[in-house]
Amino acid sequence: MLPRLEDIARRRRILGMSQKQLGRLAGVSQSLIAKIEAGKIEPSYPKTKAIFDTLEKLQREKEPQARDLLQAKVVGIQEDEPVSKAAAIMSESGYSQLPVFNGKDVVGSIAENTIMERIVSGANPQDLSRMPVSKVMTEVFPQIDERTPLSLVSALLQYHSAVLVMKRGKVTGIITKADLLKVFSD
Repeated sequence: MLPRLEDIARRRRILGMSQKQLGRLAGVSQSLIAKIEAGKIEPSYPKTKAIFDTLEKLQREKEPQARDLLQAKVVGIQEDEPVSKAAAIMSESGYSQLPVFNGKDVVGSIAENTIMERIVSGANPQDLSRMPVSKVMTEVFPQIDERTPLSLVSALLQYHSAVLVMKRGKVTGIITKADLLKVFSD
């Protein structure tokens, strides 16, 4: 389903484009864009689709990407380290979650709330602190490419506390909810 024709002018202005520029990029005339925006014409489906496809492409190109938000210094922990070390790293670094590694491979994640849930459910804190992270870790954070658009990053962060940014199978950074909030506070 295509967006409403009334959206063309608004989206074009947000992108800072003239009717002529949009028409050239979409393969239609400037006069067709003007008539659509004035509500004087109902364009054919192929022309409408070409215009909206062009607007989408231009918006994706202008949208910030994962590489613009990521924290290149990834603070993590090895799976055989004790939970007490994970808690100490979280406390010192200010992060509430960490990726868990086996060498350089990401194998899971651990978060403050995971540790707290164990304690609340009756785990002995001394036993828990000595336990290897592998025994309490949860699933791996979602992994994305550096070119992933901000809209997809924010959608993932609605369900996960962090996403890992990858390049050629290697972790190049991490994005947390706090990093996403910085975009809106700048």
